[in-house]
Amino acid sequence: MHSPEPQHLAEALGFARTHETPWTRDPEREPLRFGIHHEDPPPWNRLRGPVHERGPCSGVIWQRGTEIAAWGEPARSDQTFSVAKTCLALLAGVAQRRGLLPDVDRPVSAQLPGIGFDTPHNAPIIWRHLLEQTSEWEGTCFGLPDQVDRWRKVPQDPRPASGPKGGNRQLQPPGTYWEYNDVRINQFSLALLHLFREPLQEVMKKELLEPLGARDDFRWEGYDDAWVTLDGRALPSVPGGTHWGGGISISARDLARLGQLLLDGGRNNGQSLLLPRWVQSMGTPCAIAPFYGWLVWLNHEARLFKGLSARTMFMQGAGGHIVWVDPDLQSVVVTRWLDPAHQARFIGITARVLRGD
Repeated sequence: MHSPEPQHLAEALGFARTHETPWTRDPEREPLRFGIHHEDPPPWNRLRGPVHERGPCSGVIWQRGTEIAAWGEPARSDQTFSVAKTCLALLAGVAQRRGLLPDVDRPVSAQLPGIGFDTPHNAPIIWRHLLEQTSEWEGTCFGLPDQVDRWRKVPQDPRPASGPKGGNRQLQPPGTYWEYNDVRINQFSLALLHLFREPLQEVMKKELLEPLGARDDFRWEGYDDAWVTLDGRALPSVPGGTHWGGGISISARDLARLGQLLLDGGRNNGQSLLLPRWVQSMGTPCAIAPFYGWLVWLNHEARLFKGLSARTMFMQGAGGHIVWVDPDLQSVVVTRWLDPAHQARFIGITARVLRGD
C-alpha cells in the first residue's frame, strides 16, 4: 500500500477544518448540546456531572502505525461522549485477560450479586448482553431510571425507535431486543467497577494508556452523586459517555493509540494488552443488530459508510467524534468536532486518498 502524498491529504484536512460541528465551544451557552439530550424528559433534563469548553475541529490520520497527518489541536483533551462506551468494552477485555471476567455468557447476578441484577427480569442478563446493548436491564442507576433512555433514537441505527423517548415501552427478555440506552451503559460501568474494585480511570491508565505511550491529559469523570464504597474506599462510578455530564476527556492522538490497539489485535510492542479473541469478538456483528459489535459500530453491508469494508469498526460520540479503525487501509483516523452531516463525505475523501485512487 502506498503512502499518500501530502498534497492529497491536504484535501481531507481542509474539508475537516471547514466543516466543524455547529455546537458552541462554551457549554454554558448551550447546555442542550453538552450532556443533556434535547429529548430528555423532566426531571432528567439537567446536568449531573461536569462539562467543559471544547476545542476546534481536530484529528489525526495514522497509517501502518505512523501519523501521516494532523489538524486542529490533536493534543487537546476534550470530552468524547459515547466513544467512552468502547472504552468500557476495552476494560472488559482487560478484565477477561486478568481472569476477572472468565465467561461473558455467565449471568452478572451470579458473579456480582446485590448490585442491581437480582430481580427476576434482570437475573438472566449475561455480560455479553451488556456488551451488545441487548440487556433490557430494568432499574435505576444513581437516580436515573432506564426508562428515560427507552425509545432512544440514534442516526446510525437502521431501525430507528418508533416511540417517544422516555416512553414506557414494554421490556423484552434479555438478549432479544437492541437499544442504545445510556442508563444501562452506566450500569455496565458500575458492574466493571465491582470487578476491578478500583477506579476505572486508574485501570484505563495503568492497563492501556500508559503501555500504549499516551502522552496527553486523560480524565474519566463521574456524576456528582455516583459514588460507591468498596473495601472501605469511596470510589467513583463513571458514565460510559457524557450524557448528563462527565465521561472521558482525552486527546485525538491518544484515541488513535486505542484505535491502533484494535487494529493490531490487542497487541502492543509484543505484549497482549487484550486477548486477540476479545478484539475479534468486539468486531463480530450482534445477531439481532448486525450493525453493532461489542460497544462499537460496524459497517455491515456498507450501510454506515459506503465504500468501506465490513471489517471496519467505529467508535462514535455526539458532537462529531469518530475513531475509524480500518484493517483494509491499515489505518486509524480520529476526528473531533467534525459536523456529523459531513462525516460521510470526509470519510469518502480520506479513504480515497489512503487507497491511492
